[in-house]
Amino acid sequence: MLHQYSETLDTQIFSINIANGKPLIYKASVILVQQSRTGIKVYGEGEWKTRQHGISKRRTWRKLHLAVDEATGEILSGVVTDNSCHDSEVLGELLDEIADPISQVDADGAYDTAACYDYIDERGAIAGIPPQRNAKIWFHGNRKTPRHPRDENLRKIRLVGRAKWKRLINYHRRSLAETTMFRFKTAFGGKVSSRKMNRQVNELKVQCLVLNRMIQVAKPDSYAC
Repeated sequence: MLHQYSETLDTQIFSINIANGKPLIYKASVILVQQSRTGIKVYGEGEWKTRQHGISKRRTWRKLHLAVDEATGEILSGVVTDNSCHDSEVLGELLDEIADPISQVDADGAYDTAACYDYIDERGAIAGIPPQRNAKIWFHGNRKTPRHPRDENLRKIRLVGRAKWKRLINYHRRSLAETTMFRFKTAFGGKVSSRKMNRQVNELKVQCLVLNRMIQVAKPDSYAC
C-alpha cells in the first residue's frame, strides 16, 4: 500500500518499498545512488537570506537513498533518512526491499565497508565498489577461508589500474543512476512540503512512483519479429 512505512526508532530511518507499485519484471543488475551531496530540502530560509545572514538552525535536509535498475533506470527501492546518516548504513534496507535476484551492486566508495560487502554477498551478487585510494588488504592470502571479494577487487586494481578495473566491471553504468536522480530533481524540485517525517516519506515515495510511471510511459514499444 502506498502509505505504509516502517520506522526504526533508534536510527530514524524509514524505508519505502517502491517495488510494490511497479508491476513489471526487474532486470538483474542494480545500481545504487543516493541523494547525499545535495539532499532534499524540507524547510528553512531562502537562498538570498542564507547568503546575507548565514544558515540558521532551522535549515533541515533529508537524504533520499535509491536503488536504481541498471537496465531501465527505474527506482526499485528507497530509504529516507536525516542528513546525519551515512550512506553505507542503509544498504541492507535498500537491498531487502528488492525481492528479485540481484547479479551486481555498483556503488561509490562511501559503501566500501565490511558490512556492505556482507549485505551484497548475502544476495549472491558481485560488489562493484571501488576501494578507497589508500585501501589496504583486509585478509591476506595465507588464510584458509576464501579470499574476500573486496580484497580481490583491490588486487585487480593494483594489477591493471583503477580506470581499467572500472571498465572491466562496467562501473560506468552508475551514470544511468545519476541520470535517474537528475530526472527526479528536475521533475519535483528536490523539496518536500510536509513537516513530519512520516509524511515526508510518503511524499517522496509518491514522487518515486510517479517518476517510474513517467519512465515507463516514455519507453518506446517493442514488438517481437
